[in-house]
Amino acid sequence: MPCWASEALLAAVDEHRPDAAVIDIRLPPGHTDEGLRAAVAIRRSSPRVGLLIFSQYVETKYAAQLLGAGTGGVGYLLKERVVNIAEFVEALGRVAAGGTALDPEVVAQLFGASRRASALDTLTPREREVLGLMAQGRTNHSIAASFVVSERAVEKHISNIFTKLDLPPSETGHRRVLAVLRYLEVSGA
Repeated sequence: MPCWASEALLAAVDEHRPDAAVIDIRLPPGHTDEGLRAAVAIRRSSPRVGLLIFSQYVETKYAAQLLGAGTGGVGYLLKERVVNIAEFVEALGRVAAGGTALDPEVVAQLFGASRRASALDTLTPREREVLGLMAQGRTNHSIAASFVVSERAVEKHISNIFTKLDLPPSETGHRRVLAVLRYLEVSGA
């Protein structure tokens, strides 16, 4: 049976109880978000272990969960922006001591995701359903048939969605696509 990197990481932390662990987001075999999921699991099982996410990617879903746990000892640095070893070591020491170390780009993306989630929270349940069907590629006619309402009613819901998501008419962007992208980003789909 193959040894998955995240399972090996969890086992090593459980066995050695380090002051801190440096974790990349993308671990074998999937190279998606295994490292962040492992970090969340470590935080639950070993809350005193400092966790320094060190990656070239910003993954807002699990990062927000990890950072929002209300405990210190968390860092998230982007590889491309760490140019000084002494700064990296200092950040690792801060995380191990229960402090934080956050790259400004990570903060900006987390804040942006939070704002988009808040905007989606302003949608009514019916508007969320309409947006979900839009995400499935459904036409206004198809959405109207699903709810047994007029296409005009669907158009009104879509107009409200655009307003609440701050998507004014534009020559450079397709509002329907932009609304769906925000929905997919926040919903983790």
